[in-house]
Amino acid sequence: MAELANTAARTVTVIDESEVRDFNRVNYVRVSERSDGQRLDNFLMRVLKGVPKSHIYRIVRNGEVRINKKRAECQTKIALDDEIRIPPVRTAVMDEAAAPSVKPLAADELPILREDRDLIIVNKPSGLACHGGSGVAFGLIERLRASRPECKFLELAHRLDRDTSGLLIVCKTRKALVRLHEMQRQGEIEKRYRLLVQGDWVNQREHVRAPLTKYTLASGERRVRVDEENGLRSHTIFTLIKRYGDVSYLEAELKTGRTHQIRVHAASVGHPLVGDAKYGDYAFNEAVRKGALGLPFGRLFLHAERLKFTHPVTKEPMVVIAPLEASLKALIDNLNDRQ
Repeated sequence: MAELANTAARTVTVIDESEVRDFNRVNYVRVSERSDGQRLDNFLMRVLKGVPKSHIYRIVRNGEVRINKKRAECQTKIALDDEIRIPPVRTAVMDEAAAPSVKPLAADELPILREDRDLIIVNKPSGLACHGGSGVAFGLIERLRASRPECKFLELAHRLDRDTSGLLIVCKTRKALVRLHEMQRQGEIEKRYRLLVQGDWVNQREHVRAPLTKYTLASGERRVRVDEENGLRSHTIFTLIKRYGDVSYLEAELKTGRTHQIRVHAASVGHPLVGDAKYGDYAFNEAVRKGALGLPFGRLFLHAERLKFTHPVTKEPMVVIAPLEASLKALIDNLNDRQ
């Protein structure tokens, strides 16, 4: 009888994820359409703003977080209408007054190249992270939501590294997101990038099929390396556009979508990307930053230029091209002028 009473009391406290305000007590949260299919750890990091990631991992490992009354793991995918128990996290939450508020995007900060009822396709600038985390309070998706409070569903269909510019798809409906994810798994979205690499690229067209695996440095920074034995299948096609002696201008077509794939594949064949602080040549990049290529240049030269796919809802053929950012175009124009 007592058990039934406790169940009834607990059921009454179930709230929507957007309504979590009091971290000092147990919350029972119902998963909305926005979070359907998301990893549990990512869901908790969004709902429990300001709580350190290490604390979130600990409460999940300890079984304090439950999905439909059952233990779960950080990588567990949550589903629409799941009930998630979130324990008190008072000691780990930042002072509410000190927590930064989400800054909406300015009208000219994120160029929109295409928008309809299901998708927004933007030309992401370099330096803007796709989402919060790893030292970034809020990324593109959080700021886009703050800019469009009327949109009930806004989710990234894929991601770009913080320092990479170019095409990024944001879904406005769950239907579009699910179908785009399936299309990506099936290799039905053509993605092409522009990049500048160190050295004199030899082949006009080169397939790099080096398996990749993630690992973590002692500092906690995540990296990727070629691992023939345990790595995941990875395939990039590089096509030479023009040689400039010290550097070469290429197009890269992704046949798989691994983290840092283009950067690691290029470095693995002896041609790291210009400006790549993780996998590049520090001395060369420092010289480039100071003007060794004719202009001071201090960012990663990697740009997601072209997407070709079938619209996930309307079935319309889509080809979207993002022009190079001004700094990238200026460097290429300068290299052409010097020849």
